[in-house]
Amino acid sequence: MEKTLDQDRVKEFLERVMIDNGAALAGLCTSIGTRLGLYQAMAGAGPLTSEALAARTGLDERYVREWLASQVAGQYVRHEPGTDTYVFPDEHAAVLADPASPAYSAGAFAMLQPLYATEDALVDAYRTGGGVGWEEHGPALYEGVAAFFLPGYAASLVQEWLPAMDGVVEGLERGMSVADVGCGFGHSTLLMAHAYPRSRFHGFDFHGPSVERARRAAAEQGLADRVSFEVAGAGDFPGGDYGLITFFDCLHDLGDPGAAFRRAARTLAAGGACLIVEPNAAAAPQDNINPLGRAFTATSATLCLPGALAQKGPYALGNHAGEDALRRIAHEAGLRTWKLAAQSPANLVYDARR
Repeated sequence: MEKTLDQDRVKEFLERVMIDNGAALAGLCTSIGTRLGLYQAMAGAGPLTSEALAARTGLDERYVREWLASQVAGQYVRHEPGTDTYVFPDEHAAVLADPASPAYSAGAFAMLQPLYATEDALVDAYRTGGGVGWEEHGPALYEGVAAFFLPGYAASLVQEWLPAMDGVVEGLERGMSVADVGCGFGHSTLLMAHAYPRSRFHGFDFHGPSVERARRAAAEQGLADRVSFEVAGAGDFPGGDYGLITFFDCLHDLGDPGAAFRRAARTLAAGGACLIVEPNAAAAPQDNINPLGRAFTATSATLCLPGALAQKGPYALGNHAGEDALRRIAHEAGLRTWKLAAQSPANLVYDARR
């Protein structure tokens, strides 16, 4: 018996898919606009013709005009027909043109190129159960991830997250040793180092090029005398007697987060704490039906889960395993005190101790 389709529902879903298709293609235009400085050139400039924008950026006018048409269609840029000029509102500039803004999100689009480039590898991994390691992605991924997370860390780490942990700020102000595990480009490490000049900070990451970038940043910011960066895994990073050990948006990417927790439990100083920052995504799929939840789960399916599976460890959490799963792994590893210390729309912040 032939099934009768509700054509209104077919049309409704088709419209949703076409919106997504348009967004996927428009994301490339957004990434191009960021890389070429088009958004920055428009920010605060008022009405500009395509010729004026091309002159400001040194780009070909015909391409600029076509790019502007895509931005108007996406309602990123406003077109004024009477003067044939284009305006980039200040509120939009805060999101795409100002790296110092807490709302800055251009980094998310820089991640598209390397992720799309691994589609064939992902298709194979889905068939075989294998993984796609972070090291298999191009350098734009690391740039994009670092740029995406920095605004949130800059807005909340020192101001909200650390003060939410009992006794930690006082210890940092007196001076203690801190391990930032999975530090990437070192943004989180350096933010803490600027805020607490009496403490020493040690950043660890498995990715050599990221560690090199972090070292250069420490030198450029005049912090190399008390901030160090080393290539090391989360389960065997060196040192000990750490008053604070941090994991910023990296724990779920590990094939063995239990090993990272065990290493943390062994290397914490008496009374020390672990700061664990994870995406604010829910374990139940239906609870992620919102823009951030969709972005997180899509990233997990294409980056986080494949990266964890590539490590062939005992876990493959994805970025929305939920608090209960993380707490259980931490407890088994020896971190038996656990609480949700703070949260933001994008992050959940946990305080774990022995």
